[in-house]
Parts: sequence; C-alpha cells; structure tokens
Amino acid sequence: MEVFHYVMNVGPLIAAFLEGDGIIGTQPAEERRVKGVSGEATVYLGQDRDTWRPLMHTTANLSEITSISSSFQIRTFDPEGLIFYGDTKNGEDWFVLSLKDGFPLMQVNKKDVPVSVAGGPKLNDGKWHTLELSNQGEFVILVVDGSSRLVVGMQSKQLEVPSGKLRIALGGILIDKEKIIVQFKPHMDGCVRDGNWLNLSFPWETEVEELWPCYENIQPGIYFPGTGLAIFNISVFLPEADHGLKIGIWGNFSQMHGTILSIKAPGQELMFTLAAKSKEVTLTFGEYKIQMKDVVKRLVMTFQTDLLQVLQDFDEPKTTTVSISPVRHPGYLTTWRDGRLAIGGLLGEGEDNVGSQFLTGCLEKVQIQGRDLDLDLSVRHISISPHSCPA
Repeated sequence: MEVFHYVMNVGPLIAAFLEGDGIIGTQPAEERRVKGVSGEATVYLGQDRDTWRPLMHTTANLSEITSISSSFQIRTFDPEGLIFYGDTKNGEDWFVLSLKDGFPLMQVNKKDVPVSVAGGPKLNDGKWHTLELSNQGEFVILVVDGSSRLVVGMQSKQLEVPSGKLRIALGGILIDKEKIIVQFKPHMDGCVRDGNWLNLSFPWETEVEELWPCYENIQPGIYFPGTGLAIFNISVFLPEADHGLKIGIWGNFSQMHGTILSIKAPGQELMFTLAAKSKEVTLTFGEYKIQMKDVVKRLVMTFQTDLLQVLQDFDEPKTTTVSISPVRHPGYLTTWRDGRLAIGGLLGEGEDNVGSQFLTGCLEKVQIQGRDLDLDLSVRHISISPHSCPA
C-alpha cells in the first residue's frame, strides 16, 4: 500500500449560498489567500467554501513521514459528509473517509482498482469520538474509540518503494468528485479536533479568512443565526393540491426572533408567514392573523382547500386547535405548487431577492407531510447549521 494509506429523489444539495440581496459565490483562485493552521486545531467542517474544496490541506515528502498512523476526534449529528482525504502520485492513488447514513465509509483507489467498505458504529450521536487510521500490510484500518474496527484491504503483486509527495486534506478532496466510488454530500455539520496527522508538525494551509468556531455543547436541531434562510420548491411536497399541505414545527418559540416560515406563490404577495417576536408567535394567512402568547412547543398547520387548521401544543399539558374557514383564496393550493417555501426568513419578490427578517434561534425539528425535513436538500445560507444547535 502507498504511504498515504497510513493516514489516515427530491434533488441534491444545490451548491449556492444566499446572502443579502443576491447569491454569493467563491473567490477566484487568484484572489484566495493561504493561511497556516495547526493540525491540532478545532475546525468546523461545514464552513463556507466550494462544495468539494478542502477546508485545510497540506503536502509532505514521503521521506519526511515518520509515523504510520493518524488520530483525531470528531463530533456531529450529521449522518453524511466528508472527513478526511489523502493521496499520492498527484491523485492517482487516493483514500477518502466520510460518513454515510451515520456510519464510517472508507474508499480506496490504487492502480485504478477502487474498493469501498462501510460499517462500524454510528458516529452521528453528537458525542466526541476518537478515530485512529493506520496501515498494516495491505490493509487500512479504522479504529473507533479504541475498540470497533473497520478494515479495507487491497493486494498488489508489485512491490513498490513509496516516493514523491503525499497530500492530505480535511473536509474536501483534491481529485474530481466523479472518481469517488460511493457518492455522498461533502459538507458536514460537524467538528474535528486534536488531530495527530502522521506526526507531521508543520502547519496546514487554509484559504478561509477565519475558521468558524465549534460550540462547546450541542443538541439536535436546526440553528439559524439570523443571517439567512433555506428555500424549498413547494411542488416537492404538494404533488396534488387536493391532498393538502401539513407542516409541523417543534422548538422553544419563546427563544426565537424573526420569521420562522413563509410561503409565496409566483407573481403574488406573501400569503402565509409564521414569525416570533418578544415571546409572541404570530401566524398570518392572507387577511387572517393569529397571535399566540403562551409558551408553544409545537405547531402543526394543515392547509386544505377551504380550511386552515392550527394545532398548538404547550409546555403545560394543554393543546388547542384553531381553524380558519372558509379560505378566501379559491385554488390557492394549486397556485402554491409552483411557489416557494422558506424556513428561517421572509421570502422576497424575485428569484434573486432572498428576503429579510431572518430567524435567530433553534428549531428542534420540522416535518412536512409527516416526514422530517432535511435542509441539506434546500438552497440555504451556509451559516445555517442543518443538524445541530448550541445547547
């Protein structure tokens, strides 16, 4: 094996990030500035950058490597994302470690022979886990928390003496993503710390202006820092208007500020908004307005042809239901099918106007049509943490 082994359909996530009054991209390559970062640093893997571009990377001569193993800690609630990449021969032979459905996934390519293996314990439980990568003969071995093992091996009839350069990276890859055997989304809402990478002591390189912090304690949820929103096409959830639209939202609404949800049909004014301010939640549907001042912990809204039903659950053992009928917008559900639904902000007038009144706070869970909503499948502002909130 090469020495780098010692280191160790609603649609895809759209690689665009919304901010202010337009869509922001990335700096041209010639404008990127490289900074040095310690390999032991605590880094947030979901930081804003090109979708598959590494958060940090380094290159070493194979003759400089004195250790055949690497170790680090990782913490996430995200079931999918890229952790570590390494290669030799300028990317001809490579190794990728990621999560898929919460399980570690190792992928290796050597002499154009690809191999992948997944298994071990689920790691997306929000706890810190220690991962150790090492090479033993023809096998790359991943050890989780000192016990669970995941092994991938490849046998070569040719004996090679490793030489040249070794490249390693966190949170991204240095080859064409089409070469990856098992495809997955790269950005991970998770943190890595205390890295010991092949016993290399020199700094890694990063092109981000400043590393985003990792919160000391986290809990499952969707965190909105007040800088952007996530947008979905309603047609994904409303294939037939006659069936209605059901939306459930969980969280401590008294700790939120801003627009939680907004719905807009093309060419029309906003027809529905849900907003929180000063420990009061206001639901606006056309000319109707409902204000909820008690501490709500769950709202379930069911939109039907001639009825809007709102179910409220409170911290105390109390549930109330409010109905608005008849709806004075005949056929509104059919119109909504071509519209947009936003979580965390007020939709603007045009495709490029991303809106305002962004939400600050944590949503524990959002369900649409009875299924958990995955913000990784939206067009969203990169500052939103889709799987975790500060606790």
